[in-house]
Amino acid sequence: MPELPEVEALREFLDAHLVGKEIARVLPVAISVLKTYDPPLSALDGARVTGVARHGKFLDIATEGTAGELHLVTHLARAGWLQWKDVLPSGFPKPGKGPLALRTALTEGDGFDLTEAGTTKRLAVHLVHDPAEVPGVARLGPDPLAPDFDLAAFRALLAGERRQIKGALRDQSLIAGIGNAYSDEILHAARMSPFKPTQNLTPEETAALYTAMRTTLAEAVERSHGLAAGRLKAEKKSGLRVHGRTGEACPVCGDTVREVSFADSSLQYCPTCQTGGKPLADRRTSKFLK
Repeated sequence: MPELPEVEALREFLDAHLVGKEIARVLPVAISVLKTYDPPLSALDGARVTGVARHGKFLDIATEGTAGELHLVTHLARAGWLQWKDVLPSGFPKPGKGPLALRTALTEGDGFDLTEAGTTKRLAVHLVHDPAEVPGVARLGPDPLAPDFDLAAFRALLAGERRQIKGALRDQSLIAGIGNAYSDEILHAARMSPFKPTQNLTPEETAALYTAMRTTLAEAVERSHGLAAGRLKAEKKSGLRVHGRTGEACPVCGDTVREVSFADSSLQYCPTCQTGGKPLADRRTSKFLK
């Protein structure tokens, strides 16, 4: 799933390639992708792109046209991606079983496709007058890389929490933009168990977690800076230390990276770095193996 660093890199890429250009048409290909119907996508015909913003994991393309200010807001979900094309294929794409979900064509002949792999379709596109009209955007917590999101703000967020820290980091209404992969990376950098209860964090541990969060995300954004959209997935994978690396050696201590599986996802961690050398039990018990 694209998370804050990748979506920020896409925002930067689109800001350089889209702003100032005129939209010829936006064509939905998969029925499931469009979550709003008023205004219709045809309201973007002839509109000019005025800016590109990011809200957590949401991309926000702002436009100005005959219908006034409109925002094309996209959430790429788990298997979605944006593919930029200097020259889009001619003609209208046909709905089918392929990955293409939506095409945005510019009057200059370039544009981008939104695609989604797999059979579970969760990629979402909203056309709204204000991004806050999108429920997922409206409920977002603060951005972890915002200049005013300091340690005091982080402490205040966690003060009333009583759950495992992995779940807290992934809660978009608490902190925006962190998903499964970067929560694993943050916890590894903080040398902290993903199952540690938030209410048990000491002031020192909270400070270490905050530093790990800001540093991990900032470094990932920096690695992605200036990359073309098509290279971002590979960059994300190459920069991960534990997530998706079950069975490999931890780059910090050399211990074997282990995994805990869930119904539809998994987490990875290093026992030596994060759990005192003890492997974690199945998530259903949330206890250490004896």
